[in-house]
Amino acid sequence: MTIVFKVSENIKEKMIHYYKNLVREKTPPYAIFQAQEADTIITLYESGKVMFQGISADVDANIWIDLEKKLNNRIIDIKTGKNKIKENNKRHEYDMYNTIGSDEVGTGDYFGPIVVTATFVSKDKQNFLNSLNVGDSKKINDETINKIAPQIMNEIPYSIFVLNNEDYNNKYSDDLNMNKIKAILHNKALLTMVNKNLNYDKIIVDQFTPPTKYYEYLKDIKNKINNITFTPKAEDKCLSVACASIISRYIFLKEIAKISNLINEEVPKGAGENVDKFGKKLVEKFGKDILKKVAKLNFKNTEKIKKI
Repeated sequence: MTIVFKVSENIKEKMIHYYKNLVREKTPPYAIFQAQEADTIITLYESGKVMFQGISADVDANIWIDLEKKLNNRIIDIKTGKNKIKENNKRHEYDMYNTIGSDEVGTGDYFGPIVVTATFVSKDKQNFLNSLNVGDSKKINDETINKIAPQIMNEIPYSIFVLNNEDYNNKYSDDLNMNKIKAILHNKALLTMVNKNLNYDKIIVDQFTPPTKYYEYLKDIKNKINNITFTPKAEDKCLSVACASIISRYIFLKEIAKISNLINEEVPKGAGENVDKFGKKLVEKFGKDILKKVAKLNFKNTEKIKKI
């Protein structure tokens, strides 16, 4: 059995130290060392590639593969020697920085509030968050969200702003559309975090509108955050945005549960046909004014419910 993969610099140093008393006298060309442990021959090359040969090659290789995952967040396929999850590299694009990130939930849901959260993730918290498989909340089921969000909230600083539907309906207009509302809430959440005097390197926001438009929405806001890096799908690239996404989803689910308890029926998420049918039953039971409290009236669902 032969297993080959490239090791990180910090792992290379540990290998050299670990095998120093097992090194063979003759070293192959371009190799730093060749060692033998029981039935396995280990060769570490100057390029950083390491080769394990022998009956127990997989056992010895897995020791270092596990260490790569623990120390460097690398998931190596033992068969190919390549990183298993390419998306993992994209998600960690900003892991070299201490970041403040923000994200929102609820803007595409007819029922339930808009929740915007900003979080601060320092580099020393990254291993903990990776152990929870933190990522985009849209790719995580609600049961897992309810499990990991409290753990995240216990470990990192955050700020949350919730806009309930009654306030949303009172504020919404041609001059104050959804994106402007989101920009204002993001700015509030980010400003709260910046005022905590955290040792951050970058501020990352999941881009929902062009940067020039974002700042245009905030032109009348006295205190605003300007040094923002906007990036699409930031939840997959930055842990602070991913954490913000998860916490926002967690709060959104709790608010949806309150509405469900109020009417003794589970409230559907999104804005599909099932939402229209549920809205009809809701109006029949409580009257049309109930929608002002629990729904976003500017959605097309309102007209559909009236027609039904």
